[in-house]
Order: sequence, then structure tokens, then C-alpha cells
Amino acid sequence: MNKVTVVGSINLDTNLRVKRMVKPGETIHAKEHYSAGGGKGANQAVAAARAGAQTTFIGAVGNDAPGKQMLELLENEGIDLTGIATLANESTGQAFITVDDEGENAITIYAGANFGFGPAEIEAKSDLITGSDFVIAQFETPIPATTKAFEIAQAAGVKTILNPAPGEDQISADLLKVTDMITPNETEAETITGIRVVDEASAKQAADRLHEMGVAVVIITIGAKGAFYDYDGTSELVPAFKVKAVDTTAAGDTFIGAMSSVLKPDFTNLKDAILFGNKASSMTVQRYGAQPSIPYKKEIQL
Repeated sequence: MNKVTVVGSINLDTNLRVKRMVKPGETIHAKEHYSAGGGKGANQAVAAARAGAQTTFIGAVGNDAPGKQMLELLENEGIDLTGIATLANESTGQAFITVDDEGENAITIYAGANFGFGPAEIEAKSDLITGSDFVIAQFETPIPATTKAFEIAQAAGVKTILNPAPGEDQISADLLKVTDMITPNETEAETITGIRVVDEASAKQAADRLHEMGVAVVIITIGAKGAFYDYDGTSELVPAFKVKAVDTTAAGDTFIGAMSSVLKPDFTNLKDAILFGNKASSMTVQRYGAQPSIPYKKEIQL
């Protein structure tokens, strides 16, 4: 069983289902409204835990009702919460998600407590990191905190996985030099490298640029086409499973969390782990909501 530690965001999601996306200055009716657990970090942790990993979380919530709700949700997943701080002067992160009839989404996030911790708080939880097989982080929490977590991980021989979302056109060299694997989608890959990813050839070009930046393992997720990987002289597009998507929220998070649950730290089963992540992600897009849509290990049959 892999030990996975996620350093990341915790949000309470407010979801709206609509026929189509609203235009500027327009008012439309929603078909459905509901709340659910979210945040890229929390989604990835839930996906890893449900896929069988021993999962730990480092992050923060506010001392408010959404924070208590999110801690209860994560605890119910069997996730170790000893690394989550409750901050008295911050509100819990929130996300406002609109999903249309085509399954596309638009998301606005408010960071709140997710930006309320830094390198010192990470240092205080270093034992949670050094006891892991993988440490995963995203860009919904402070970069200095992520960099410190990855530095601690690499010094202990723990592999690091960076999900560069939301996209940033400038990623610090200090962070990239302690990143073992990077997992952008095609849009994020273009933001980082300047190379538009539309097929395997352009994905290879983007991967080469990311290698030049210092990252050994590159996985670029390309929506319904699948996931392209490039590592140690081998590259391939692993096709996605063909399904009818109703909500793409948390699809990428599910992929990363599920993949990390079965990936070997020496990356020798990288393609098989990607295939497992693809299958998990294909199930997520057939359901509504972020964490409610994430499948369990027994459902992910290859």
C-alpha cells in the first residue's frame, strides 16, 4: 500500500447545473444547486484514499461551519488529518462551480485558509512527509509552502508530484528542481512552455521543454484523448476510456490521486499506473460533483 501525502487546498464547493454558460451581463436560471466537498488537494487525497493508498493531508481550514464539514468529510475517508490546521482568523476555502449540459465547467475559487500557511508550518509537519512514498501538491496553496514540502521530501528520498493547476506561466526554478513528476493538462502545459499541445508530437515538444526545466517525469493529460507521458527515453499517449461525460469537475484530480495509489516510487509501472488513473477519471466524469463523483478501488476494474 502506497503512503501518499497531499499538501493542498480544501474547499467547500457550491455547484450549479445550467443548460448553458451565462453570458456577461445575463441572468439565467439554474436547474440544480448543491454543496459538496472540493479543493484540488482534498479531491486528490480522497481519490488516493478511495483507490487504496494510506493518505495524509497537510493544509488548513477556517474555524467555521464549512471547515468543520470538510474535516468530517475527510475523516470519513480515513485520511490522516493531523497535518490540517484550523485557523481562527481565516474562512475555509470556497469554490463556485457551474456545469452546463455538455459537461463543461467554470470554476471560481476563494482561497481563504488555503493561503494561511507557509514553510514554517510545513517544517513542523515534516515527519508526515518523510514517511511517505509520494508527496503531491498543486497551485491552490502558497508556492513557498509547496517548495519547502518538496525539499523535505527529496532530502528523504520521497518522490514529488506537482499538479501545476491553476496554470502559472512562471514556475520557480527552486520548485522545479525538487519536482520529480509534473502533471499539467494541455492548457497548463501551453501556459508553462509556450507550446500548444494538440497531438502527440506537440505533447512531446512540451515534455522536452519541461525536462529542460529539470523535471524527470512528465505526464500531460489531454482530456478525452488520454494522458501523454515522457520518461527516461520512452513516450506514449495512453488513450482515455470512451464514456459520456456529464461533469468534468475533479477528473484531473481523480487521475492524479488514483495513479499515485498504485505507482511504484521507481516509476517502473508508470504506464499501468496511468491506465489505472485514466479508468478512475473516466468514472468521475460520468457523475456530478467533485468528491461525490470519485470512485472506490473496487469500482476501478481494468
